[in-house]
Amino acid sequence: MNTSMKLGGFALGVAAVFGGAVAVGNATGSWVPRTESVEHNAHGATSTTPTSPPAVTGAADTPVSGGSEPVTAMADTSPTGLTATQGGFTFLPEAASLPSGENVGVTFRIVGPDGQSVTKYETTHDKNLHLIAVRRDMTGFQHVHPTLEASGVWHTHLDLSPGPWRLFAEFKPAGAEDLTLGTDVSVAGDYHPQPLPPSSKTTTVDDYTVTLTGDLSAGSSSKLTLSVSRGGAPVTDLQPYLAAYGHLVVLRSDDLAYLHVHPQGAPGDGVTVPGPYVTFYATTPSAGTYRMFLDFQHNDVVRTAEFTATAADFSPSPA
Repeated sequence: MNTSMKLGGFALGVAAVFGGAVAVGNATGSWVPRTESVEHNAHGATSTTPTSPPAVTGAADTPVSGGSEPVTAMADTSPTGLTATQGGFTFLPEAASLPSGENVGVTFRIVGPDGQSVTKYETTHDKNLHLIAVRRDMTGFQHVHPTLEASGVWHTHLDLSPGPWRLFAEFKPAGAEDLTLGTDVSVAGDYHPQPLPPSSKTTTVDDYTVTLTGDLSAGSSSKLTLSVSRGGAPVTDLQPYLAAYGHLVVLRSDDLAYLHVHPQGAPGDGVTVPGPYVTFYATTPSAGTYRMFLDFQHNDVVRTAEFTATAADFSPSPA
């Protein structure tokens, strides 16, 4: 998976999201799920009153080998995760409708250009495939890692509430390019979409507080530094999770266009410290509202901190 994948897509509109999500999703692709029970994060992040984040100093300010480098010019903002088929590969769930509940079984295949299920993958960030799942109102975020059978069928379990869900599969077929494919599934039951929480620079998950420094800027690379604290004390012993101290997924609110960013630096590189700061460079394709999901690991538990953020218009400086 690329260190900094670009997010983009076609605005589908809120009415399409909630009125015809499944039909649109299967036609255009969208969404991301998560499996392994040890990593299964269905924790809700409750936004609190924004506070002024501390100044960021040290390693978080210094680009290091292996991290995303800042981009000063207008960046490529090609759509990501908006289609179920790309480059001859198709993300194909075995059921378009699923029951609601905890630990619901989910199976799917990646079909290659030859029409056969793909069985050989290259490892990216410690896994052969990353599955992200989120309901269309951007609740219930999960990031799991399914198990691959010899037949090419992937299987995992998700906690699913009623409504339209978007699933994203990130993977690299052997000998091919990195791909992020998305598709929709429907979950049976009464769907009550939830409004997005207001924008905030601070959020909580369990007894951890995560503070965001930086802002999204449409069309340009934005430096985003997230600091993790617990009980008012900085967390300086974050644990590596999927070969990094944090993973950030950003979704555009209207169509769930997808961006997965990996942080600057890497555990064990001799420069990057294990917290409290984790720095990313992200490029959003358009102005508007986005939902951000930060996965981090501490005390052997992976947690997800959630933010609502607004990307402002970017105007390049005159020559």
